[in-house]
Amino acid sequence: MQTDHEAKIDEADLPDKTKDQLKKYLEGKEITDTQFDQILNRVVNEYQNTRIEACEAVGIIAAQSIGEPGTQMTMRTFHYAGVAEINVTLGLPRLIEIMDARKEPSTPTMTIFLEPEFGVDRDRAREVSWQIEAAPLHEFGDITIDMENMQIVVHLNTAVCEKRKIAPLSILEVAPKKIKERRHYRDFEFEMDEKTATIIFMPKDRESYQNLFQLAEHVRNVIVQGIDDIERVVVRKESGEYILYTEGSNIKDVFEVEGVDTTRTRTNNISEISQVLGIEAARNAIIHEALSTLGEQGILVDVRHIMLVADMMCMEGEVKQIGRHGIAGEKESVLSRAAFEVTVNHLLDAAVANEVDELSGVTENVIVGQPIQLGTGDVKLIAKSLN
Repeated sequence: MQTDHEAKIDEADLPDKTKDQLKKYLEGKEITDTQFDQILNRVVNEYQNTRIEACEAVGIIAAQSIGEPGTQMTMRTFHYAGVAEINVTLGLPRLIEIMDARKEPSTPTMTIFLEPEFGVDRDRAREVSWQIEAAPLHEFGDITIDMENMQIVVHLNTAVCEKRKIAPLSILEVAPKKIKERRHYRDFEFEMDEKTATIIFMPKDRESYQNLFQLAEHVRNVIVQGIDDIERVVVRKESGEYILYTEGSNIKDVFEVEGVDTTRTRTNNISEISQVLGIEAARNAIIHEALSTLGEQGILVDVRHIMLVADMMCMEGEVKQIGRHGIAGEKESVLSRAAFEVTVNHLLDAAVANEVDELSGVTENVIVGQPIQLGTGDVKLIAKSLN
């Protein structure tokens, strides 16, 4: 690309990012001055056409642009996201989850990318998955209920422990501690033998079989390896690297596992992202999740509409839903709040608080029957006599 072409791009009325993209696109291409002028004019015209007009009702346009194709979305709740074992909520139910800022999605999942040395080796990828997938005690050996002596005998299989890269002693130490911490069940005693890799649990109340079976259930299901919230991990090879797909989400603990690429790993739990990575990351997650949910249905929505929604949800430093418990319920206008839901309560509360409605938005002006202050309605024209 010629130097004078670069100078013209720098002078053009375009954002810096667009200028850089245009330079990169034209780099190494042999084009005439006429062709360059045509390309630059086309880019400038496209940019000018996409800019928002003054007084444009961007909120209503965004709502229409997302709501109208949303009515055509299927109600499909589950689909196999390329992985036979992992269920993912999609379609309209997933879009509602995102906009409602649910604390926990109905099917929390993570896509875990690995660092280069782990991502190319299936065995090492599988080792990372073992550090993440929650594994209960019964997967590591035999659990026997001795009703005669009122005790539960756990004999660990050392071959399984070796395969899953965990020391038997570690399991023997972790199991009783986890039962007390996670299950809030403390009415038991235990003895362990390192040499035979055996641990014996006994209920404090030896008179009741119910206590014995209750303890046995806790012992069977106590998580001794992996992260408690991650129920399942599937290893798949995509684009030359191994990627882990999980059922369940815990981004904070997953980031601490050796071999996980924290720059690319993501979760569909937006509330969790907000708590661990901050509000900006949550905003990006809302945009990504909404676009991918719509895109999966073959619906294309301009990213700026989604960005506006995400900005509104995150602008106060926490993720708020679009509804009466979030953005819609916090509008300054009394009439606008009353028109959305629970009308009487809003009007009574406003009367008690002596609130004044400035009638500056769309809804309240429609209610009172006067022109809305957007578009041409925002322009005040004053006629003066020429004489």
